[in-house]
Amino acid sequence: MKKSLIGALAVTSTLLSPMTAMAQTEVHFWHAFTGRLGELVKGQVADFNASQNDYVVVESHKGNYSETLNAGIAAFRAKEQPHILMVFEVGTATMMAAGGAIKPVYEVMAESGASFDSDAYIGAVKGYYTTTEGEMLSLPFNSSTPVLWVNRDAMSAAGVDPDTDMSTWEQVDDVLAKLKAGGEDCPLVTAWQSWIHLENFSAYHNVPFASKDNGFAGLDTELMLNGEAQVAHLSKMAEWAKDGKFIYTGRRNEGGANFRSGECALFTESSAGYAGISSEAKFDFEVRPLPYWKAIASSPQNTIIGGASLWVMSGHSDAEYKGAGEFLSFLSTSDVQAAWHQNTGYLPITAEAGEATRASGFYDKNPGTDIAVIQMTANQPTANSKGLRLGSFDQIRGIIDEELEAIWSGDKSAQQAMDSAKARGDALLRRFESANR
Repeated sequence: MKKSLIGALAVTSTLLSPMTAMAQTEVHFWHAFTGRLGELVKGQVADFNASQNDYVVVESHKGNYSETLNAGIAAFRAKEQPHILMVFEVGTATMMAAGGAIKPVYEVMAESGASFDSDAYIGAVKGYYTTTEGEMLSLPFNSSTPVLWVNRDAMSAAGVDPDTDMSTWEQVDDVLAKLKAGGEDCPLVTAWQSWIHLENFSAYHNVPFASKDNGFAGLDTELMLNGEAQVAHLSKMAEWAKDGKFIYTGRRNEGGANFRSGECALFTESSAGYAGISSEAKFDFEVRPLPYWKAIASSPQNTIIGGASLWVMSGHSDAEYKGAGEFLSFLSTSDVQAAWHQNTGYLPITAEAGEATRASGFYDKNPGTDIAVIQMTANQPTANSKGLRLGSFDQIRGIIDEELEAIWSGDKSAQQAMDSAKARGDALLRRFESANR
């Protein structure tokens, strides 16, 4: 009797095992986050996996943004692509041109039956990742915008009132002079120099960065980053660099370490700097709106987003796509988005998440954390301020970085450098246009 029972249990167990395995459909998610952001992504994945029994999301860090995009491309060519790939915003045109490599998010959500309402997403964010018909190609995930971070203790130590208005670059110019005179060795540092001081600068002052609505209206676009407004701003920054008022530390976010350690007084960086600054800074800090030049614009327009979206790759089963859809739906829920926004400084991608954050009293307890949202939504985006959609833009950013470095070192004038960036960048745009006709 005992032997018979054991045998029956063994048979039952054997029969159930494959069913259990089948129920746990794996969904692979490749991303570019480390540090605090990486921890938060791992937490989101763990929460989703714990919330249901049908799917298991497996997250993998694949390097920085550029490396993650390249890893996804290489994996697709080898037929080993993940289900979900994080792609930074400048890779959007590349992914759109990829054709058979992607499965549009709106299709994934419709076919999977997952909860999804494209109108729930903030317009300035949604527009970046949709077709001209308003169909969402990828899911906005970590969307940020640049702001001005202030080390109030460093300001006070240099004899500058930390409450000084720095809404305009004219005012910042005065403050930098006072900080330098007061003994501050690093008055201003920046992250992501092209994104903040050219791409966002152009949108914020409502001047074109490129023709054809910054690339949204056609592949036959040309760069316009060598315009009068851009050159004037970069020329002033060159003066600051020469005088030791602006310290250049690198192309990405190397300046973040300098600011978080207390070395620098002012820092132009993503709103998403909040995650690292709030956890590491041992000084009194504050977030302010990105300054604008009053001589160029009577008031600022709106900044544009950085960060990344989540693209679903082609070549997978219906069950896997259903799992991908469920995970993307989970990431979009108000609770998840509100927590993500509050912990990171990234924008809440849905209006509901922003409203929930305000209702919770978070903005009252953490002054300035709503600035990025206000900055993005204060005005209806124009053709110059709704973002960029330029092919090969990761490579073009590399060219721009080279030319900006020539300005900071004094090897080129701002006009010479931006004229060169335009010529070199336009050559890549023509190659991209030719390859995707």
